[in-house]
Amino acid sequence: VQLQASGGGLVQAGGSLRLSCAASGLTFSSYHMGWLRQAPGKEREAVASINWSGRLTYYADSAKGRVTISRDNAKNTVYLQMNSLKPEDTAVYYCAVVEKGWGLAAEFGSRGQETLVTVSS
Repeated sequence: VQLQASGGGLVQAGGSLRLSCAASGLTFSSYHMGWLRQAPGKEREAVASINWSGRLTYYADSAKGRVTISRDNAKNTVYLQMNSLKPEDTAVYYCAVVEKGWGLAAEFGSRGQETLVTVSS
């Protein structure tokens, strides 16, 4: 399985970014997917998850109202639209397959290639 995130960058507080994660080596439409992030010195956080069809989503409290996860199964890609970005959103972001569970109880597979998001104040 290969997961390649892109779309990160440097943005001012209040700005927006759209992250993409292209998947290969799996039947993408069969899997729930998640976006996770890890800031320096902090534990990994699951930001959002989306079920295989795209009809069910989950958001961490820190992301609710500012972040939208979506997917295009025809393109084997999952997206993360982030608005009203804050300096505390600065982290490396990556996508992963949901291997077990859902929401707070979700367990994720191996992390793919990351993309760095830096939000300046």
